[in-house]
Amino acid sequence: MKSARDTLLEVFGFPAFRGGQEAVVERVIGGRSTAAIFATGAGKSLCYQLPALHLPHLTLVVSPLLALMQDQLAFLQRHGVAAASLDSTQDRDTARDIMERARRGELKILMVSVERLKNERFRHFLRQVAISLLVVDEAHCISEWGHNFRPDYLKLPDYQREFGIPQALLLTATATPAVIDDMRAKFAIAADDVVTTGFYRDNLELLVQPVESERRLPALVEWLAPQRSSRQSPGQQPASQAPTIVYVTLQQTAESVAAALANQGFTVRAYHAGLDSETRDEIQQGFMRGEIPCIVATIAFGMGIDKGNIRNVIHYDLPKSIENYSQEIGRAGRDGEPSRCLMLAGRDGLRVLENFVYGDTPEREGIRHVLAEIAEAGRQPQRQWPVLLNTLSRDSNIRLLPLKTLLVRLEMHGVIAPRFAYLAEYRLRYLEEPGDLIARFQGERADFVRLLVDNIAIAKTWGTVNFERLYRAGVDAGIDASRSRVITALEYFQDKGWVVLEGKRMTDVYEVCQPAFDIEALTDRLLAESQSRERTEIERLQAMLALFESDTCLTRRLAEYFGDDHFEHAETQACGQPVQAAQGCGQPIQAARSCGQPVQAARGCGQPIQAARGCGHCSVCHGHVARLPSAAALPELTDDDFERYARPLIERHREQIGTVPGAQRIAHFLCGLAMPVFTPLKARQLPGFGIYEQRPYPEIKAWANACARR
Repeated sequence: MKSARDTLLEVFGFPAFRGGQEAVVERVIGGRSTAAIFATGAGKSLCYQLPALHLPHLTLVVSPLLALMQDQLAFLQRHGVAAASLDSTQDRDTARDIMERARRGELKILMVSVERLKNERFRHFLRQVAISLLVVDEAHCISEWGHNFRPDYLKLPDYQREFGIPQALLLTATATPAVIDDMRAKFAIAADDVVTTGFYRDNLELLVQPVESERRLPALVEWLAPQRSSRQSPGQQPASQAPTIVYVTLQQTAESVAAALANQGFTVRAYHAGLDSETRDEIQQGFMRGEIPCIVATIAFGMGIDKGNIRNVIHYDLPKSIENYSQEIGRAGRDGEPSRCLMLAGRDGLRVLENFVYGDTPEREGIRHVLAEIAEAGRQPQRQWPVLLNTLSRDSNIRLLPLKTLLVRLEMHGVIAPRFAYLAEYRLRYLEEPGDLIARFQGERADFVRLLVDNIAIAKTWGTVNFERLYRAGVDAGIDASRSRVITALEYFQDKGWVVLEGKRMTDVYEVCQPAFDIEALTDRLLAESQSRERTEIERLQAMLALFESDTCLTRRLAEYFGDDHFEHAETQACGQPVQAAQGCGQPIQAARSCGQPVQAARGCGQPIQAARGCGHCSVCHGHVARLPSAAALPELTDDDFERYARPLIERHREQIGTVPGAQRIAHFLCGLAMPVFTPLKARQLPGFGIYEQRPYPEIKAWANACARR
């Protein structure tokens, strides 16, 4: 039998494992559930790709983004590994072929999104396939304490049990000690089976150079100036631009900054979610090939980008959290060569980030609406609550992600429990004559197929499957025409190429476990929990600011945040070397916590200051402690402003809905934060939408409340 090292060389072409990989691979091949906490670019993917070739059955990989799946799939296919992915871009024939290959045991790795696991047909498929390993990529999404919590991820431990998958592998680059403990507990992973490589990268220079908003663009141009393309003479090759990512918060900022850099001679493109998928793919591939050296992007860009020679990662605006910052700078210097990570932003961008947080907190009446629906379902004999998420979002005025989080909280409180999910609507198109289809069967099966043909009315080409009609017809004829049998039959017909089957409108069915709950009390409790998470996220932003204004080594502070003790054993030769104090600062600079002794910066003398056990290659170790400039003062809000910008929404709301919006809804509107109710109101067309996106949300909400009372 081949060893893991043999497979590493023969299949993947690597002569040796990188740090931490072998420990993870050995545990997984040995049958143990494992968590791999590796820095961005440290080679997490190999930790499942190699063991998959040694395990007897399929390895199922759950990944949050299509780009991640596509990049990993391309790598596997280049190395001859039988792997495939199922995603929303594929047609039915392609998906059916992939699942059939998995059934026959021809695939070693299958990659899917977490949402696909709610699909009734896909879950039916998984029950027919032997699976050796469940891999959870970006596993921090499973933890409420993580920076990118995704409610659907919380169900993954249940899926592992449901499909009888014997072990799990969790992969992430950004997990604090609390998140790691949460992940371990949910998947019953032993502490000894958590492998971390540390976050310290000695080739990354972490620089914080905060600039006021009005001077930020010139500062960016000046910083990148040595890499500007040459335009000196015809026929002369332009100077090489170092591969660079500039991160911004808003789509319009990406466009304006990219345009400004292009005017200065840079080869650059903007990248954001507002572009169509074809354009985004074109830009990404151009960056990967080196044809577009510089990308100005929102966080929509970066996941799955495995380009080794990115020399600069620049934060033009504040990142969303320390975790996001760590992920984004981790894309620099994966080839081990020196790379720079520059943070230019000031506090002006903080308001937008904070407002995004406030925008996720639902209204009290929205929470109450959801609970009233559950209470009504609980009074029915079967106590089942079918949920179409988009419909519930519209009716409760709670955006989809906060709504999913609310449902997960209700599960945690024991009020509801998920039982199954199904597609509410199916339609089919015959590829052969219905009479010929019936003739393929005999006896009761032929009668059942005839029942299907007779009760699925075809309009021109397609026919909609009415399960209630089929069931009643079956009862009258003494034939089992239950939903499960009908779906199994139609899927069989599709697999044989006799029909084309399409489904839509995913419906989740919950059991109401506590039908007699106190609606008002639980509404208040859930609202308080949402507000508590809101405070936690605001504190997370403050922790990020504290990192950038740190008077101790930035690299060390970052490692400490993630509970990384590898820094203690991996300090570079620069540690302890003298660094120059910034001339004229005169401010005390605290030595690292391990020392605790203050070191006074000389007032402009230029005398060296010892870096107290620092990295030697960050702003602080260079002698520059940052202070983020505050946002510019804004004019006082007046009653006239309220009448000009808020009153049109109030009047339209009263005319179309029949009620006056509360202060929270008005604040969302003025700060440009989405709500489902704004769609039918066409609120975005009103001049006040987003007019105060640069103002603190609590201020706008309090002002709206005061004005509405007058």
